[in-house]
Amino acid sequence: MELRNTVGRRVIAAIALCVVTFACTLPATALAQSWPARPVRFIVPYPPGGSTDYTAREIGQRLSELWGQQLVIDNRGGAGSVIGHAMGATAAPDGYTLLLGTSAGLSVAPALGTKLPYDPQKDLAPIALAVHAPYLLVVQSSIPVKSVKEFIEYAKKQPGKLNYGSAGTGTPNHLGAELLDLLAGIRTVHVPYKGGGPAMTDLIGGQLHYMLSAIPQAIPHVKSGRLRSLAVGHPTRTRAAPDMPPIAETLPGFNNTTWYGVLAPARTPRAIIERVHADVTKVLAQPELAQRLLSQGIEAAPASRPEALTEMMRTETERWRKVIKAAGITAEAIR
Repeated sequence: MELRNTVGRRVIAAIALCVVTFACTLPATALAQSWPARPVRFIVPYPPGGSTDYTAREIGQRLSELWGQQLVIDNRGGAGSVIGHAMGATAAPDGYTLLLGTSAGLSVAPALGTKLPYDPQKDLAPIALAVHAPYLLVVQSSIPVKSVKEFIEYAKKQPGKLNYGSAGTGTPNHLGAELLDLLAGIRTVHVPYKGGGPAMTDLIGGQLHYMLSAIPQAIPHVKSGRLRSLAVGHPTRTRAAPDMPPIAETLPGFNNTTWYGVLAPARTPRAIIERVHADVTKVLAQPELAQRLLSQGIEAAPASRPEALTEMMRTETERWRKVIKAAGITAEAIR
């Protein structure tokens, strides 16, 4: 009798487990299938007109077509992208707010020790790495160098005499040049500007010697002969600058590439995370979108799982933290 009761209890427990498992799985599946039932907000942490905004609109248009719902671009620039990232991190985790996060807000700002109103590792749910935006190493046409090796040799002969411009302290082109100095064992002088445009103007005019520049900003001047492009900051060759060798071929470990990823507030249902991941991956694989991105110096990232973006955020923060410490850059210096 006791054996019969024990077996009976085990059977009942097994049935109950199956029922619970089915009940938990069914709502998640139904949620992914019914979502989105209304427009989705897509926060861009920069003003309209830049590469981040362009990327969001190109991806957003195609996601809207897939979902049959509008993806509303919400530009929230300010505080070096902190405002937009904070809005994405603190939004309701219901699947109706997405964020096009950037390396600046997800890795560089934490590496700088900036006091942030959000924790990228805890308050955001990575969905997919979207694109890379590599930088080009360009020199003023009067500088007698044609390769990274020649540039390093030239800089070593005159320590502290070559200067470079950036869009401001702590920006990707500033940190990239500091990394170049560190790996090459050279010493050059940083001249911060209030934007990449004024820095590029002075580089063309000869007030600066070199710069790590966004590709679309530099290419017209390279074609006109006013600047010379030496290499690309991406660790491998990139379709965004197919004729340029990576700086990493001369300086192993060099990487000066901005990247954007799609994220949601933490605690967004996993079923929605998986749905958005699959659809973002699908639209990034479209050849026509890839070409439109390349026209802006942006390359669609290879397909990867959400966990890969989580790991990238962590490793990039640690990598830039080391560069920032070695260069003596402080959070106060960027205010």
